[in-house]
Amino acid sequence: MITVVGNLKGGTGKSTVAFNLAIWLLARGRKVELCDLDPQATLHDAAEVRMEEGYDPGLSVLDRIPQKPQSEILVDVGLSDQDAMQKAIARAGQILIPVAPSQADVWSTQRFLEIVDEVAPKRKRPRLVAFINRADTHPAARENEEASTALRLLDGLTVLRPRLAQRMAFRRSFSEGLGVFEMEPRGKAAKELEALAIALFGRGRGKQKDEE
Repeated sequence: MITVVGNLKGGTGKSTVAFNLAIWLLARGRKVELCDLDPQATLHDAAEVRMEEGYDPGLSVLDRIPQKPQSEILVDVGLSDQDAMQKAIARAGQILIPVAPSQADVWSTQRFLEIVDEVAPKRKRPRLVAFINRADTHPAARENEEASTALRLLDGLTVLRPRLAQRMAFRRSFSEGLGVFEMEPRGKAAKELEALAIALFGRGRGKQKDEE
């Protein structure tokens, strides 16, 4: 299946999410290909670091979506290349939308869904999945729940219960070419990533829903 990781707003952490999910799938013996359609090409940089350090399993990054995918495909798209983004949306089986806990990010998500509707009419609409990324870890923070509540009001959008918090481990993993579960197997970031990956791809080859 083709999973597009995208949003209109920059800084949502979609490249880091795509990178970690790809390594998680590979570590479990799943076939996966990572496609970097974002002109910033940060996934290429992270994969190059991983290759230079000799980490296993290796991760290759493609510049385009294969015509006949034989594995799980994760696609990182960027706003600056609208044509590539729309072509990826048209081929997607599901679209994963990382959303930071702010009203501006909720509005951006709403506009992104409008683009999806233009490219893929509802009868051909891919599964639309959102989750809170870079969640506030302060116990008194209200923004995480407020953003989740607002997202659940958007038509056709599934909001996942697992969240990724604003943690240094995610930034380090990307720059060091490692998944968070490889760096800190028992860390909070590893547990969060595991929950998100299982909600999306299941523990085995089936899917397991973990929705709010």
